[in-house]
Amino acid sequence: MPEIKPTPCARLPYALYRAEQVRALDRCAIERHGIPAAELMRRAGTAAFALLRERWPHARRIAVLAGSGNNGGDGYVVGAAALAAGCDVRLLQLGDHAQLSDASAAAAADFSARGGVPEPYRSLPVDVDVIVDGLLGTGLAREVAGRYAEAIDAVNAARAPVLALDIPSGLDADTGAILGTAVRAAATISFIGLKRGLFTARGPACCGAIRFDGLGVPPAIYATEVLSARRIDWQKERELIPRRPRDAHKGTAGHVLVVGGAPGTTGAVRLAGEAALRTGAGLVSIATHPAHAGLLNLTRPELMVQAVSDPDDLANAAARADVVAIGPGLGQDDWGRGLFDAALGLGRPLVVDADGLNLLARQPVRRDDWVLTPHPGEAARLLGCAVRDVEQDRFAAVEALQRRFGGVVVLKGAGTLIAGPGQRPVAVCSDGNPAMASGGMGDALTGIIAALAGQGLGLEQAASAGVCAHAAAADLAAAGADRGLLAGDVIAALPRLFVPKRIEFE
Repeated sequence: MPEIKPTPCARLPYALYRAEQVRALDRCAIERHGIPAAELMRRAGTAAFALLRERWPHARRIAVLAGSGNNGGDGYVVGAAALAAGCDVRLLQLGDHAQLSDASAAAAADFSARGGVPEPYRSLPVDVDVIVDGLLGTGLAREVAGRYAEAIDAVNAARAPVLALDIPSGLDADTGAILGTAVRAAATISFIGLKRGLFTARGPACCGAIRFDGLGVPPAIYATEVLSARRIDWQKERELIPRRPRDAHKGTAGHVLVVGGAPGTTGAVRLAGEAALRTGAGLVSIATHPAHAGLLNLTRPELMVQAVSDPDDLANAAARADVVAIGPGLGQDDWGRGLFDAALGLGRPLVVDADGLNLLARQPVRRDDWVLTPHPGEAARLLGCAVRDVEQDRFAAVEALQRRFGGVVVLKGAGTLIAGPGQRPVAVCSDGNPAMASGGMGDALTGIIAALAGQGLGLEQAASAGVCAHAAAADLAAAGADRGLLAGDVIAALPRLFVPKRIEFE
């Protein structure tokens, strides 16, 4: 077989799979295309060690934790490559290594032939530069316990950075939930197919930087599996948004109406309205409580503010609107409930957030022309379950919400999910950062999605592009910080996302 050099891919694929699907892809490469399992393991370990050297070029003391599955076999290959590079390697075994697969046994024999000395795991050495996690792979189906749990806790307590092989041990590859305890890696290298759990729930926190290597398998194998989910990011979504023509004017750029802002919550509608403007809406109107309507646009005069004391007044406010965003600061008293009921009858596409979702949970309605944007707590109320149930399987939750309420559902959180009607797989946004954990971010997202829908994007496209624009603007504004980011900072960064490529005239 010709030599195949693993080539870790910095640009991640967009196709995401369940763990069982990746195992099927692996079998297809072995059985239909004649690539021995030991060769795939060699390529995986070689790619992993190349990434280790790239990220930590001065590391010389390497600890490899190897379980008894193929993930441990990859660890043996990494250990052998590290020995060949002159590193000091401690390879610590967990599980029954007398029952290794043929490929893993061959990798273990090669490690020993190079002078490596495997040893049973008793404790983690403290004098190491990098820890390689090869304990548990994608087949984990129950909570981690016993010595494996002890080892994972020791890894997380260590000062050395961690490189996870294929997936951090203890992380559910399908859902991103933690099964008891999980390794918190600085970097994860995933093989053959990206697992969808890497990108949502606890996946981003556990994986660190994600790298992918296809191990040189034939592209034809991917035709044997239908992707389970799809990764989206601003780089791709931006290409789907048409460039604005040179003769555009405010009347062709969409009119968004934002409804909400009970007394004491004026900031929510202000943030949503300003986000809509910064995303390119030509006109933004605010329908809000009379108690403060006259004050709202003192600091943002571009917003057109109308006092709405009675639900019947909403029809006039919405007469020229292309899309209505309802919920930010709406409240759940008679005023808020009346406006919500009135908005349902306006005959306009809706973007529903915050108290709009809480009111919907009380009186469920299904319709096709809306985008719902719950965070996990709101999603739990809509589904009548606990928040932990939503977070244990975010994919199942967003799909259940879409089936129950129709339209497009955006389940916010680390790795925001978007589910729309039809057969398209759930989308997972891979942009964003932990500095977004502050108040007002959801209000900004509501305005962004509404603005894109008002400019002519379909609701599912507006939701996907809006989620990615929101996250990408946050990445720009945070500039690497992991806290201290305000929703206003994100809103201010939005126009920078829409700078068109320069056109040279001859």
